[in-house]
Amino acid sequence: MTDDNKNKPSTENSLGFETKNQAPNLKKSPSNKKTTKSSGIPKYVANRMARRIIITTGIPTLSGMGVFIGSYYVISRDIAEISPTITLVTSAMCFFVGLLGLSYGILSASWDPQPGSLLGLGNIKPNISRIKDAFKSKKLDTTN
Repeated sequence: MTDDNKNKPSTENSLGFETKNQAPNLKKSPSNKKTTKSSGIPKYVANRMARRIIITTGIPTLSGMGVFIGSYYVISRDIAEISPTITLVTSAMCFFVGLLGLSYGILSASWDPQPGSLLGLGNIKPNISRIKDAFKSKKLDTTN
């Protein structure tokens, strides 16, 4: 170390890396600032979608797991003889319904500030149109 560097505080730790607490103050450039976009899914719509997904996916998924537990209980107590194939097919159907519930939960959520209907069947068609429009605009953006 030279005499000039002895008086300056070091911003490096013993391994030669700068530590967060000792890093020099850097001026923030415009590129460091986060830009906010006005496009996208509003927070209240995202919350509605999440609630619907939890219900329409969660219940069938838990049922699919419950099929295994119920089947094990029935077989282990000699209540009935259940084929493993029946257990697997029934569980798979529950998981498939959960997969459909994921799409339904997204498509049935109302985009209006006030909540829509309980089932949201009237929101599916407009939401599919929104998705198509988003893909069309994205396709136009990439071709230009």
